[in-house]
Amino acid sequence: MPVRFTRVFAAAASAAGALVYAGYRHDARAIRDRVDGGSTVADTAAGRIEYADVGEGEAMLVIHGAGGGYDQGLLIARDFGAGHRVVAPSRFGYLKTPAPEDSSPAAQADAHAALLDSLHIGQAIVVGVSAGAPSAIEMALRHPQRVKALILLVPRTYHPTQTVGADGSVPSQTVLRLIESAADFLFWLAMRVSRASLVRFFGVPPEVEARASTVEQARVTEIMNSVLPLSWRVRGLQLDGLTRIGPWPLEKIAAPTLIISAEDDLYKTLPGARFTAEYIPGAELQVLARGGHLMVGQTASVRKLVRDFLERQRLA
Repeated sequence: MPVRFTRVFAAAASAAGALVYAGYRHDARAIRDRVDGGSTVADTAAGRIEYADVGEGEAMLVIHGAGGGYDQGLLIARDFGAGHRVVAPSRFGYLKTPAPEDSSPAAQADAHAALLDSLHIGQAIVVGVSAGAPSAIEMALRHPQRVKALILLVPRTYHPTQTVGADGSVPSQTVLRLIESAADFLFWLAMRVSRASLVRFFGVPPEVEARASTVEQARVTEIMNSVLPLSWRVRGLQLDGLTRIGPWPLEKIAAPTLIISAEDDLYKTLPGARFTAEYIPGAELQVLARGGHLMVGQTASVRKLVRDFLERQRLA
């Protein structure tokens, strides 16, 4: 009887595993089709750059964070980009944008400007999100005439004593290893069996996400899905991991600047955000009390902060 039960249990577990993997294959195919078909590749003066270009109105260049791509840029812009022409590039090493020999934030900023050239866009509102902030800052320094306004969201920026990154907890470091090894199936599975660990890895206190509305939780799921397929983004992640942030001559930035961070951001972007706001002339710093690195539950607040900031610039 025990042997028979063991065999039945093993067969059931095998069948369940097959069903789970079949679910992954179905989702992975849909994700790959969506990512592969939603962009354009431009041949620019800085090389080939993948991007999406959607909407009409004042141009807004949205620069994604670590693990992203043009699709993550579009997802972020959905929160506040209505009424704008949103241009969302894939940074070096992400999706279809190759990694050049010089992949520094300065070189990436030059590539952003080259993309705007290819699209015949003279000026844009530049939005740098998380690890997209360094090239956004470099663009404001290297191509000031192209930056109508600078918006930095939970930015990876310089601070004399504080670095930005995933926390050192075992769950977060385990997820980091999955991402670094491009383990698509295990990452997909973790979203279903260990969501709290992934939420923490993305810089959000799990209890904040657990208390959020179903709409906000769905937004978190979309952001986590935007890391897949990892195998198409791993080179960009490697480049982000190798990037070292030093002090910028922030006092030279002339563009009107808005910086938003959160007190409970587990990536600890707030110290650098405060430092950056202090040294950029006239910069506005808005600090959310909660929401973590993904600003969970703060979508409406962020939308209003961005809208009000841009309206003030138009009236100035």
